[in-house]
Amino acid sequence: MGVILTVSKKQSSLLKLVSFRAANTVIVFVVLMLVFTFFTRNRVFLSSRNMGLLSKLAPDLGIIALGIGILMICGEFDLSVASIVAVCAYVFVLLLKGGTSLFLIAIITLGLGAALGLLNGLITVKGGIPSFIATLGMMMFWRGILYVSSRMWPIGIRAYLPAGTSFEQIFVGRMGGVIPAQAVWFVGLAAILGVLLHFHKFGNWVYATGDNREAARAMGINTDWVKIGCFMIVGILCAFVAILQLLRLGSFCCTQGQGFELKAIAASVVGGTFLTGGIGSVVGIFLGALTIQIMENGLILMGIPVFGIGAFIGLAIILFVILNSYVERKRIS
Repeated sequence: MGVILTVSKKQSSLLKLVSFRAANTVIVFVVLMLVFTFFTRNRVFLSSRNMGLLSKLAPDLGIIALGIGILMICGEFDLSVASIVAVCAYVFVLLLKGGTSLFLIAIITLGLGAALGLLNGLITVKGGIPSFIATLGMMMFWRGILYVSSRMWPIGIRAYLPAGTSFEQIFVGRMGGVIPAQAVWFVGLAAILGVLLHFHKFGNWVYATGDNREAARAMGINTDWVKIGCFMIVGILCAFVAILQLLRLGSFCCTQGQGFELKAIAASVVGGTFLTGGIGSVVGIFLGALTIQIMENGLILMGIPVFGIGAFIGLAIILFVILNSYVERKRIS
């Protein structure tokens, strides 16, 4: 009996990982690839240069979307991610200018991200404030502090960190001289979070908390700390992206990361994550992030005005929500 239950749990985890809702995203992903391949001028979409560019840029949004998606499965939101990215990048630059060891700076930056996530979680859970409002307030607070502190001046890092160092190669170099390190980090983090969410008891707690918080509490799950843990995961991933962006761009700007909060939510929704919590998968979030980035890139290559791309992404979000809701109703019936 114990063996049967163990196998059953593993099968259940596997079904969550390869969710049927993610199949919708796979279909749309393939269709978009075909459309942009045949309808962009000279089929430039699949050119090695464009694919190389996408593999460098997509992980920035994708890594944050992984954290946001898990937080949404837990039943919460975080609108402060763009501000956390900028604050962590600013602290990284200040420490760099102060001559601190690079790897120590990286550890401090990741720790700062975790602390900011912890603060968001405590305000939301212990303060009894809806996460939408709590993180909206923190987004504006940290962005304002950053504007005043940095005076909105860009700060170059090449005088303190020359290009081509081993530290930079680890984060934004090329693996085997071909694959951008950002893409490897994106896939690796997705794999780690996939195991955590789908094959670890913490993942079961996340799903239970997002699906029915009171029932989860009755089962003995500390739902407050599960939510706080998810907020901290988001903070750490934001700090990691801050490091990636700084090294890739070679400079800091106080507007760094703007727009990520809504795009990350969009990527999660496109990937089959429900806004009400309790439903979603890492595979779906991963594909959703790629779909948003490919849609944005392909529309630009097709000559769609940059300021009009948001309209297409907004429409895609609405259609995905309708589609996922329809599929869910059919499944239940």
